[in-house]
Amino acid sequence: MTDDLAADAAPPAPSSSRPGKRLLLSLFAGFAVFAYAFDQLTKIWVTTTMVEGERIPVLPPLLHWYFIRNSGAAFSIGENVTWVFSIIMAGVSIAILFQVRKLGSAWWALALGLLLGGALGNLTDRLFREPSFAMGHVVDFIQLPNFAIFNIADSAVVSAVSIICILTLRGISLDGSRHVAPPKEKSGNA
Repeated sequence: MTDDLAADAAPPAPSSSRPGKRLLLSLFAGFAVFAYAFDQLTKIWVTTTMVEGERIPVLPPLLHWYFIRNSGAAFSIGENVTWVFSIIMAGVSIAILFQVRKLGSAWWALALGLLLGGALGNLTDRLFREPSFAMGHVVDFIQLPNFAIFNIADSAVVSAVSIICILTLRGISLDGSRHVAPPKEKSGNA
């Protein structure tokens, strides 16, 4: 009986416009799985329907499918240190998983989900594609004019980083709180 009285006397919990933790984790996991699965399925499609080096016009001259295997990073940087990219992607993936418990924003859930899905998509290539474990070459196939050839995982990572930059510039923290700049003091003689 005293527990019922204590519950009645307790002030109501403040309502919040922020989504619940369970929903945020579901959004995070959903976007991560979507980015990863979409990346891997497109890579399977490319490797089973195209020959390496083949170029197919999609929306010429703007978009082509151009199947290559990339041992380096963007613009083929670091082709001789593929194993380093494997370690970096594994580290990024682990760091994201440690940050997820702080989620308080649907936009951050989207960004971190895309980032994890993209990192795991390319990490899967590095670990399990030829020529050897942790030294595999990433399948790239999206070609735009005067730009690097890339894949869905790369697109997910770039989208995630763009969202993170916007959130940071808007002062929205991982936990969903907003950082507002203090008002500027007027300088003048009064």
